[in-house]
Amino acid sequence: MPIPLAQSPDAAEALLRRADLLAALPRAAAPPVRPTGLMPREAAEDDTLMAWAAAGDRAAFGVLVARHGERALRIALRVLGNAEEAEEVAQEAFLRAWQAAASFDPARARFTTWLHRITLNLAIDRSRRRGKAVNADEEALARLADPAPGPEAAAVAAEDRAALADALARLPARQRAAIALAYEEGLSGAEAAALLDVSERALEGLLRRARLMLRRLMTS
Repeated sequence: MPIPLAQSPDAAEALLRRADLLAALPRAAAPPVRPTGLMPREAAEDDTLMAWAAAGDRAAFGVLVARHGERALRIALRVLGNAEEAEEVAQEAFLRAWQAAASFDPARARFTTWLHRITLNLAIDRSRRRGKAVNADEEALARLADPAPGPEAAAVAAEDRAALADALARLPARQRAAIALAYEEGLSGAEAAALLDVSERALEGLLRRARLMLRRLMTS
């Protein structure tokens, strides 16, 4: 059951500006000296940027934030349903990635898999600590959806979004995460399972239970 919540780049950029994901990173007393002849940071692969970040290159890590901050925020928002908490989680995820840059091993996982797993775990843990269903930030979720073509369609879409946001908010955290990764972020089964640290078969079980619960919630 696809969840038709396409992302809006403008909305994501607004979230990024407000979150200021680099703000929590400690500033070095003096920036590291980069050898001459190195490629521009913006042209470097993620693994190379992480190696530079491990040496204290904050600007290199800033390129990673610019590349991948949008998806980290989206993942956190889909799980938490609250823009302010999603910003805090994404910022914490990047802070932890910066602090652990020296231990990052590209032979074991891609940077995006590693980062998004950190983000997802933080979001799920925060949701569980609440001990109750999330309060869906429908306005924030709506900003990540494509605008409807006309006034009538807009009204229907808004009502559908509100019902969907409410139903998603009532799912257990891991089921919300599975829905977000597989349907809203469009990841493959293998990619989504890797982020959740489960087998693809277990992911299918999570998605099946989530779909059944969503159907019950939206028809009740």
